[in-house]
Amino acid sequence: MQKFFFNKKLVITLVALIVSFLLITFSIVVRNNRSTPTIIQQIGNEAFGLVDRLVSYPVAAVTSVGSNVSDLLNTYNENKKLKQQVDSLASQKVENQTLEKENKQLKQQLKLNKSLTNYTKITAYVLSRSPSTWENQIVISKGSLSGVTKNSAVVSNKGLVGRVVEVNKSNSKVELITTQNDSSDRFAVQLEVNGEVINGLITDYNSKKNLLVMGQITSKTKIKKNTKVITSGMGGNTPKGLLVGTVASTADDDDGLATKVYIKPAADLTDLSVVTVAKRTD
Repeated sequence: MQKFFFNKKLVITLVALIVSFLLITFSIVVRNNRSTPTIIQQIGNEAFGLVDRLVSYPVAAVTSVGSNVSDLLNTYNENKKLKQQVDSLASQKVENQTLEKENKQLKQQLKLNKSLTNYTKITAYVLSRSPSTWENQIVISKGSLSGVTKNSAVVSNKGLVGRVVEVNKSNSKVELITTQNDSSDRFAVQLEVNGEVINGLITDYNSKKNLLVMGQITSKTKIKKNTKVITSGMGGNTPKGLLVGTVASTADDDDGLATKVYIKPAADLTDLSVVTVAKRTD
């Protein structure tokens, strides 16, 4: 009995295989002989296309999103690198401008040093300048080890700055010409009008107008605007001929004679970085 069922299954399987082979052969023949596929084949093709679109659209969307995210990340990294490069260029530009300015100041300082005679020239950098004593003093980078002595005149690239009032081994304190300290040692200055030399002292400073005040004038000669004012050399430690500034205006008495001379400083006292100490060489 079991053998019968086994033989029956074998026959059915063989028949099924033969029928499948015939159907495949028939389908190929029909397909080759028809310009259009059969209805069943069309339905199968449409179903396959629908399934393909349903699968491909999400895949394409996910791929597109991934590509966009990747592009955004690449753009962000590129922008970050460009920003770093811009910051670096800006920093480099400032550094170059600073070096160029410092080089210009040093060249001007060397040119000025050649005009100082009978004095040793000691070039120094400004170490500090406190806001609370902005108009009164600065600290420079040279001291007694470099030969700086007390009361030596100090000049910048254009004119007189002040004098040394305190000397340490590696630095010195300079009292500025703009100081309003009543006990400070005032500079003796002079100007020339029509061949006449007029002497006086720097007695004050007008911070609102940025003007030095020359008092104790020794002449009644009328003083013209833009006349140069220089150090007179009186007092021993200051060389004669250092430019202090130019006459901006005068305060006259009832007879029209100058009692005070207002001087525009030659040195830019708001921007001091390199100075020269003029030490007397007796």
